[in-house]
Amino acid sequence: MSKSLKKLVEESREKNQPEVDMSDRGISNMLDVNGLFSLSHITQLVLSHNKLTTVPPNIAELKNLEVLNFFNNQIEELPTQISSLQKLKHLNLGMNRLNTLPRGFGSLPALEVLDLTYNNLNENSLPGNFFYLTTLRALYLSDNDFEILPPDIGKLTKLQILSLRDNDLISLPKEIGELTQLKELHIQGNRLTVLPPELAYLYSRIFGTTLGPWWKQAYDAVQEKRESSFSHCPMDVIPELRIACGVFPGDCPWSTVFSHGPRALKTQRGNLDLTGQKQVFKAENNPWVTPIADQFQLGVSHVFEYIRSETYK
Repeated sequence: MSKSLKKLVEESREKNQPEVDMSDRGISNMLDVNGLFSLSHITQLVLSHNKLTTVPPNIAELKNLEVLNFFNNQIEELPTQISSLQKLKHLNLGMNRLNTLPRGFGSLPALEVLDLTYNNLNENSLPGNFFYLTTLRALYLSDNDFEILPPDIGKLTKLQILSLRDNDLISLPKEIGELTQLKELHIQGNRLTVLPPELAYLYSRIFGTTLGPWWKQAYDAVQEKRESSFSHCPMDVIPELRIACGVFPGDCPWSTVFSHGPRALKTQRGNLDLTGQKQVFKAENNPWVTPIADQFQLGVSHVFEYIRSETYK
């Protein structure tokens, strides 16, 4: 073990430092770093850009870890003991050589961010309890070998970011429509030809069945600032439209909607803003069927209007 690594361990122990950064130190075996696993107080351990091929079971001794970063190593397998890290919130395993995840991996009760980008994983690599990770806010599975996204993805209802870029996906499950907190979805560079209609329902409850045909009237009226278009709207629909458009009790009727235009049509079920400046839905480089490809030429909002249509269904 180098003197600099020894010094890092000693300083962390003596000064009770919660964060240890051992990135880019040429480490090939964590067991060679004497005293590392005695640092049970640390909350963050960075071992990115090293030469690790395995993670020893001793990782469970670092019971207070909240952030664990193994990015850009050569790790081929993980110990089942990694699920013992009950406080772990961020786990970065991107750019390794994983082709499977250990049994019980889904037993990380606090995990919020999981990065598995650039590995050799597919739908058969995930343990049975993977989708028990219901605290996840961000899941990065890009640059792997997934052909199918398991329907249980719908259980991860707190997901805000889902990245599936550059896999071999041939379809998306309808359960993706249950990810009502989703803000970013990356599916570019796959083999997708169609999209599930349920995906469209993430973007606004206005487009759901509750409002029936009135979503189109509402959108057109907001776009053209024609409040009179609501004169024949059923009274039982008005409250739903007001909620979906961001107009709440205390506002002048529809004033918020008409002062902000189409962008006032906020989501109630989901948070993706396809009309905003930030690009949160990326789907290029897929062999879309001609009707969907044509809609992409017109714009993303046209795609979702199309896949909600009875013609598409």
